[in-house]
Amino acid sequence: MGDTRLSTTNEDSQLQIDSLLSIGVEKRDIFFDVSSCRKNAADRPGMQKLLEHATDGDTLVVWRIDRLGRSLLDILNTVSGLRDRGIQVQSISDGIDPATPTGRLMLNMLATLAEYERELIVERVRAGVAVAQEAGTQFGRPKSDPAVVAEKLAIVAVARAEGKTAEKAASLVGWSRPTLYRHQADHAARNVSMATSTVS
Repeated sequence: MGDTRLSTTNEDSQLQIDSLLSIGVEKRDIFFDVSSCRKNAADRPGMQKLLEHATDGDTLVVWRIDRLGRSLLDILNTVSGLRDRGIQVQSISDGIDPATPTGRLMLNMLATLAEYERELIVERVRAGVAVAQEAGTQFGRPKSDPAVVAEKLAIVAVARAEGKTAEKAASLVGWSRPTLYRHQADHAARNVSMATSTVS
């Protein structure tokens, strides 16, 4: 099966299609996309349809490897994701062919580069978080004042006793139902912990 991608509607897809047809790809197996530079390969309608039809052992043929993604990382991730599903990638213009030792080597290098780039991104994010924390930035949900939470739980308890639903009772104090349940669980756990400490 084949995949074609145009960056703009002004590009001519016929060159890509003719190249795919010339090496034996059936026209019915060619999937087509026109995408902007902001859309990742996995989000393109044509690629999504292709993946619905592709099975383990298939080979995806493209005119050029850059047709697989909007950026180097997108291309690397796409190749890696396809290979994880058992789908090989062949690029006509780039000479990447999984049937040849050189082609397999190039695909392995692309997959390795994808993993390397993901690790670099994780490291950069961790370094950024560490710098921000040293500067005093707080991450995660802000801590709640136990006294305020207890007061709100008391209001909710009265509303529930009057027959209001959990959702309506929670809305009285500006919470959602999941937030109410979370605070109730935290409050109960805190009481158990305090009781245990007193006994010991």
